[in-house]
Amino acid sequence: MLKVLQLPVLTDNYIYLLHDPVSKQTAVIDPALAKPVLDALHNNGWQLTTILNTHHHADHVGGNLELKNITHCQIFGSAADKDRIPGLDHGVNENDIINIGQHTAKVISTPGHTDHHIAFHFAKESWLFCGDTLFSMGCGRLFEGSAEQLWQSIQKFKLLPGDTQIYCTHEYTEANGRFALTLEPNNPQLQQRMEQVAQLRAKNQPTIPTSLQLELETNPFLRESSLALQQTIGMTQGTATEIFAKVRQLKDTFR
Repeated sequence: MLKVLQLPVLTDNYIYLLHDPVSKQTAVIDPALAKPVLDALHNNGWQLTTILNTHHHADHVGGNLELKNITHCQIFGSAADKDRIPGLDHGVNENDIINIGQHTAKVISTPGHTDHHIAFHFAKESWLFCGDTLFSMGCGRLFEGSAEQLWQSIQKFKLLPGDTQIYCTHEYTEANGRFALTLEPNNPQLQQRMEQVAQLRAKNQPTIPTSLQLELETNPFLRESSLALQQTIGMTQGTATEIFAKVRQLKDTFR
């Protein structure tokens, strides 16, 4: 059984370590820093074999070269981002398969936050490591891509089983939830989720992973068909992508 270890780093980042006890292979997803990863490897007696990068931003690849130099691991990332991901060994494209022992991850192309962002879906485990494409009750900012691209990327996630566990790379849930409540203040699932989030954060516990089903019920970027949300933003006649773009625009200026 594949194990997942969640490491909080920096202000609000998460690094994920995946370990297969049979093959002894260990992967790290989006290592912002090397030291927390090296400490976790030492404490668990694991050997790093693989780095999986969702995109090129420094808080996702900052530990790449140090980890590679020390452990001689192999680095996987978007083939189109070969010049922006430090130490890249294997460029991958949509639908490519990456093996961690006997466990497999399928690459999903998810442009929007960046031009060549990718996600990793472990179907057997029902895990989705989505980087900065989707957050709990939120989604990534449009640094390089368009709202249309990001909307299309998120539609791929909506096709996954509802029990899929979503491992994003930032603890943004509380702030995202406050914004979501301005759009759907009477959403009972959202109200319940925010109560849970408040309890978790009061104990300094993570709100991640979340589930796809929970996000479908509470995340405004997955709820373009909600009449209440459409009425709040004054777009009952808008297309799905227009509504999504408007919600993203409103989130950009939300404080």
